[in-house]
Amino acid sequence: MIVVGAGPAGSTAAAYLANAGVATLLLEKSSFPRPKACGDGLTPRAVKELIHLGLPFAEADGWMRNRGLRVFGGGHELELPWPRLASFPDFGLTLPREDFDLRLARHAAQAGAELREGVNVTGPLLDDRSGRVIGVTAATPDGPAEFRAPLVVAADGVSARLATAVGRPKKPNRPVGVAVRTRIRLDGRALAPGRLEWMESHLELWDGPPAQGRLMPGYGWVFPEAAAQTQADGIGQGADAAPTARHRPPGDVVVNVGVGSVASSAQAAGAAKVNYRALLTKWLDTLGPRWGFTAADVIDRPRSAALPMAFNRQPLYARGLVLVGDAGGMVSPFDGEGIAYAMQSGRLAAGVIAQALARPSGEGREASLRTYPELMKESVGGYFSLGRVFVKLIEHPAVMRVCTRYGLPRPTLMRLVMKLLSDLYEPRGGDWMDRTIATLARMAPAA
Repeated sequence: MIVVGAGPAGSTAAAYLANAGVATLLLEKSSFPRPKACGDGLTPRAVKELIHLGLPFAEADGWMRNRGLRVFGGGHELELPWPRLASFPDFGLTLPREDFDLRLARHAAQAGAELREGVNVTGPLLDDRSGRVIGVTAATPDGPAEFRAPLVVAADGVSARLATAVGRPKKPNRPVGVAVRTRIRLDGRALAPGRLEWMESHLELWDGPPAQGRLMPGYGWVFPEAAAQTQADGIGQGADAAPTARHRPPGDVVVNVGVGSVASSAQAAGAAKVNYRALLTKWLDTLGPRWGFTAADVIDRPRSAALPMAFNRQPLYARGLVLVGDAGGMVSPFDGEGIAYAMQSGRLAAGVIAQALARPSGEGREASLRTYPELMKESVGGYFSLGRVFVKLIEHPAVMRVCTRYGLPRPTLMRLVMKLLSDLYEPRGGDWMDRTIATLARMAPAA
C-alpha cells in the first residue's frame, strides 16, 4: 500500500494498515516538524479517534485539556461544557499542529509503516489498459522515482493533486472555508483562574471596536495550548526517535488565535472579497486588552489555509485511488472541524482496504473497496448536508448577528446548537436533543 501525505488522515490510515499486517509506504513531501495553518484544537470527536488509535495524550507531554467552549456574540458570553455522552469523551484537547502531525507519523512508523520524508509525489501511475492507479511518481532527494502498489491512498490535502490528475474535480456547489491563524505567548500566571480551561469562540468579527467598526463575515477563536514540545530528529530513519523538550519559562502559555469564514460555494466566497489576514490584525487589536497581550507577544507569522467541505471531491474510491481527509473534502461546514473526520476516514479506509486485500483481485475486491464511500456517507453524509443548509443561512453577517443576539441568552437552545455544530450527539438513543439531530441527519440526503 502507498499512502500519500503524513497528515492526520494519512498517518492514521498508515497506522491502521500496518497494524492489520499490510505492508505500507507512507510518503511525506516535507520533513517533520512542519508548520500548518490550523486552530490546533481537537473536539471530543477527535479525541475519540485518538483513543481508537491508541495515541497517548498525557498533559506531561504537552497536551492541554479543555472543558468546552466559551462563546461570545451579540453582547453575550456563555460557557458551554462539552456534552456528557456515552459515545464520546467529555473533554477536548489542544496541541500545536506541528507536534500533533509528528506524533501521528511517529505512531504510524512504530506500527510498522515505512515513512519517507522529503518525497514529493508528482502524479499517479496509471495502467495503460484500464486507467487504474497502480502507483505514483515522485521527486525524492535521490532524484525522480516510481512507487507501485495495488492501491493508493490520497491524503495529499486540499490540493488533492492525485484526485485532480485522475479527473475528480471539486464540486462547485459545496461550501468552502478559509482560516488564518497566528500564535501569541502569554504569562499564564497573569491570567484569571480557569481562563485556560475553555476554547473561546467569537461568533461576531469586528474590524475595530464594535461602536466604530464594521461587522465582518466570519468567526474568531482563541485556543489556549502549550508551547511546541517536540523535535523530529531521525523520525524517518528510526521509529523510536524520542521527543526532545524545548525549554520555556515557568507559567508560559501560548494561545492560537485565528479568524475564519465559510461560504456556501466558491462563487459566494469570491464575492465576499475579504482580506482575512488584515482582518486578523485588526481583530487582535480589539482582543489584546482583554487577554493582556500586545503586538510584541505575537510569536508566529499568520498562516492561512483553505477548508474543503462536505465531500467536495468525489468519488471517494474508484480505480485504485482512495481519498481521505481534506483530499475528499472532509471538513465540517458547521464549525470547520477537519481533524476528527480526517482520522475517521483514515480508520475506515484502512479497515476496508485490509478486508479487500484479503480477497483475490477482481470484482470481489472492488465490491469491498466500494463500501468505503458508503461507510463515510452513512456516518457523516447527512450531517454534512445539514451543514450545507446551515452555511447558506449564516454566511451573511446580519443573519449571524440576529442569531447570536437572541440565541445566546437561551442556554437550552445553545446546548442544542452546540451538539449540532460540534457533531456531538448520540446517534441512537440519548435525550430529545440527540434524537432531534439524529433524525435530521438521517433525513438529509447524503450527497
